Amino acid sequence: MPTPHISAQPGQIAKTVLMPGDPLRAKKIAETFLYSPVLFNEVRGMLGYTGTYQGKPVSVMGSGMGMPSIGIYSHELFAEYGVENIIRVGSAGSYLPDLKLYDVVLASGAWSESSYAHTVSGYEDAFTYPGPQLNDMLEESAKKLNIPYRLGVIHSSDVFYRQPWQGENPPYWHRIRDEKGCVAVEMEACALFHNAKVAGKNAACLLTISDSLVTHEQTTAQERENSFMEMVKIALGIL
Repeated sequence: MPTPHISAQPGQIAKTVLMPGDPLRAKKIAETFLYSPVLFNEVRGMLGYTGTYQGKPVSVMGSGMGMPSIGIYSHELFAEYGVENIIRVGSAGSYLPDLKLYDVVLASGAWSESSYAHTVSGYEDAFTYPGPQLNDMLEESAKKLNIPYRLGVIHSSDVFYRQPWQGENPPYWHRIRDEKGCVAVEMEACALFHNAKVAGKNAACLLTISDSLVTHEQTTAQERENSFMEMVKIALGIL
């Protein structure tokens, strides 16, 4: 049955869902890669489509920004629609000088200051993790497609615009990079990974570097919508 946030009927959503943050990126992915994509959701403008890729059913749907948003959508997909795999395909900011614009990152884990996982289920660890089998499949797909990628821990932040604390030197992200081993920052994976763990399902996170905290380079919104397709090819390759 439809949920308060997803209007799809039973059977309209595939077992594997690609989930960018931006609903317009979901539309772009569907129109670019899927055969006969059908719109299954537009509640709150959060577009979702189901089609086929090389004969295999697959869905793509936006998640919105931040852990509360992806937390709602991923929970409903897992719990109400029988989805087995969700692969986040999103953007990230680089914490490393050699991780450049448009490079692809596959998350081996997510560290976060967020209370999301603790609030959901009493989980105490600051790290959450993707499904190992799903990650193995994504690595195999990337290698088969000859698409370079970086495997590493990412920082899932609740805050996009962070104010510098008094006397904070060096910047906060140096500490997160050096102490937690994070290679890049985004805002959703921690919640997605924990929801999958609670539901007994599978989740993974592929990211494309959209900006660098080291060099201060950044991409435009249009570039993020149209150009982040290598990670989508990797995700679709597991089908």
